Order: sequence, then C-alpha cells, then structure tokens
Amino acid sequence: MSRTEARVATERPHRYARQLAAHMGRRIEAVWDDAAGHGRLSFPFGEVELTAEPGALLLAASGAAADLERLEDVLGRHLVRFGTREELVVRWVRDTGGPGLVQRGGEAAGPSGT
Repeated sequence: MSRTEARVATERPHRYARQLAAHMGRRIEAVWDDAAGHGRLSFPFGEVELTAEPGALLLAASGAAADLERLEDVLGRHLVRFGTREELVVRWVRDTGGPGLVQRGGEAAGPSGT
C-alpha cells in the first residue's frame, strides 16, 4: 500500500470533515466522530483517514500506488469546492517524498501547482 497526505489549513476542520463524510457517505462507507475529530472514508480503491486538529484538517489516503492520484483528485476537488469562501488549498505529499496534486480555487493542478 502506498500513502499520500495533505494538511489543509482552515479554521473549520470539523465542519469540512463532517461535510466530506456526509457527502461521500451517499456512495461509500463513511464515518465521522465529531467529538473525537476523526473519521474514515472507505473507497473501493483506497482508504482515507480524516483528522481535525486546531487550524487544520489532515487527510491521509492509502491504496495502490496507481490509485493515489485518483484519491487525491476526488478528495481535494470536493474539499476545495466545499471551502470556496475560505479559498482552501489542498497540497498532497506522497510517502515517497514526491509531490502529489495541488488543488485550489476549484481547479486541480499537477505537482508543481500549475
């Protein structure tokens, strides 16, 4: 299993994690515990851990290396759309140390952010 992570700066990490879980839960298994600030999304092609901490939402996705970009795309695209007013930026870093996708303002970019 390969892994990719993003730390998304926001003053509302619980809200966005809860919204991701509720939205994704229509199609996949999704769990969010607001009191614990932790949740999980189970896609057919990977797993995602959501963790809310003061000032940030942490996303940790794991799956086959070939599926990491798909996980980054699905999560980042939705999160950026939910946080349009806050202009969230989702910058993924792979467990290999290499960059993943960068998403901001409703558009996805490659590893360089362009």
